[in-house]
Amino acid sequence: MLTDSNISRILEAAMSKSCDFAEVFYEESTSRGVALLNGKVTSAGTNYDAGVGIRLMAGTNVVYVYSSDKDPEVLINLAKEAADALKGGSKADIMELQAKCFSTPNLINIDPMKVPKSDMVDFIKKASDYASSYNEMITQTTGSIATSNRIIRVYNTRGLNKEESQSRIRLSMEVIATKDGEKQTGRIAPGTMRGYEFINEYPILDKVAECCDSAIRMAGAGYAPSGKMPVILGNGFGGVIFHEACGHALEATSVGIKSSCFTDKIGERIASPIVNAFDNARIEGEWGSYMVDDEGNDSSNLQLIKDGICVNYLVDELGSRRMNMPATGCARRSNYSYAPTSRMSNTFIDKGTDKVDDIIADTEYGLYCTKLGGGSVDTATGEFNFAANEAFIVRNGKVCEPVRGATLIGKGQEVLMDIDRVADDLELSAGACGSISGSVPVTVGQPTIRVSSMLVGGRDSGEEA
Repeated sequence: MLTDSNISRILEAAMSKSCDFAEVFYEESTSRGVALLNGKVTSAGTNYDAGVGIRLMAGTNVVYVYSSDKDPEVLINLAKEAADALKGGSKADIMELQAKCFSTPNLINIDPMKVPKSDMVDFIKKASDYASSYNEMITQTTGSIATSNRIIRVYNTRGLNKEESQSRIRLSMEVIATKDGEKQTGRIAPGTMRGYEFINEYPILDKVAECCDSAIRMAGAGYAPSGKMPVILGNGFGGVIFHEACGHALEATSVGIKSSCFTDKIGERIASPIVNAFDNARIEGEWGSYMVDDEGNDSSNLQLIKDGICVNYLVDELGSRRMNMPATGCARRSNYSYAPTSRMSNTFIDKGTDKVDDIIADTEYGLYCTKLGGGSVDTATGEFNFAANEAFIVRNGKVCEPVRGATLIGKGQEVLMDIDRVADDLELSAGACGSISGSVPVTVGQPTIRVSSMLVGGRDSGEEA
């Protein structure tokens, strides 16, 4: 354990040259879990890691170093080497460390770290066996339970001295249905910051049945049409399009270097007037939540878009310096081997007033995407493409036949402008987000929305709306 005296010496070493700000980030993390394939264990284990990251800043010049060696003398020498490498700036004063501030949300009734792995295996095996016997078209099952406990401590030359403990648990179950050589997937992957009671209370067999039904339905579906048409995006993970095509473009990581399509858009309309969007890291128990970010700043419930107007960016310390805006408590990193940067937490389009049935009834012809898969996005242009894992044709206001192979293609800024209906069924879904500071747990979400016109890549010619 590094004492406050040790931390002060490391900070003094970091500030020995032309540094105007220095930070020490200490992290301990323990993770454990199991994974099964077709009901048989493929992995089960526990991992522990700990280390220290030291960041020095001179204006917008940054040097970041890290080590798994927690010997104070090693870290002091590392800080001195970093100080020698930093260019520019002027030496600043070091404020005395404040009394440590602790933040540990108490949402755990059953500690996942103490649950026998055999209980986890039994839970996944029960779900796997149920899926395998559900229908002869189900040819493969995979499942896992992963838990983690992360303790971070952040100190800096402004006197900041904070600690937070974060515990998470996530369940994943995937089934594959095969028909005439065609394979389709059904998947669930909920996550939370609660304890193992989340697993005990989860209606796993009902959810597995839904996965099987979805995979079987898509395996027997015809191909999706192509062309421009209205697209209805289902709630929950449908929000991945907003996360990828719009959320990343609102992060200081790209806005601060003017490589975002939303650079200099504060106060301007970037979406339909019926769109409101938030990044709220303070939703109790939500997968992407935290109280203190990885720079030691308090997290926030940040509105990004208000009635279609861009009102905020996600800003970290470096972004604050580049953009002359205050930090918003959104700095995150996968672990101590990464410098922090602006990242999303629980990011979603807020609920509207429409009913899902009314949106469908109001659509003469279009595509209804109930489940989205992976995709790619260019934050500079906003261009994206996403695969629809489950989709249906809407015809004359009715949900009709399922279709497979649909790809949604567009630009984030255009999609935001073309949203013409927003339902009241907001739902959030757990995920993981990768960026320059590694992979972090995030939540995406939205209610059911309709985009008045979007390019759909498919195999058939389709119909005109």
